[in-house]
Amino acid sequence: MGLKLFVGNLSFAMSEDDLKDLFSQAGTVQSATIIKDRMSGRSKGFAFVEMSSDEEAQTAVDQFNGKEIEGRAIVVNEARPMEKRPDRGGFGANRSGGASRGGFSKNRF
Repeated sequence: MGLKLFVGNLSFAMSEDDLKDLFSQAGTVQSATIIKDRMSGRSKGFAFVEMSSDEEAQTAVDQFNGKEIEGRAIVVNEARPMEKRPDRGGFGANRSGGASRGGFSKNRF
């Protein structure tokens, strides 16, 4: 088991300090990070918690997976490595043959 845990189905009102306090019941918490929306800054309802040992991580999974916290049954399991996601393009990624947005034109006005 890894030291990093995925924690899902969290209450949107839970803070990182609340999360640390909760998981400290299972052992020493190295870090607790709630994932937030970039635009609004609001919690996305999941987090990552890093425990100090594999044994403490397993204890946290056994103790908290499926437990109701603030009215929600949370999911706790070992975090998987982030998978490479396909390039979604975006601003400046002109790989699909579309027109460029920059440069000059002879007929500007």
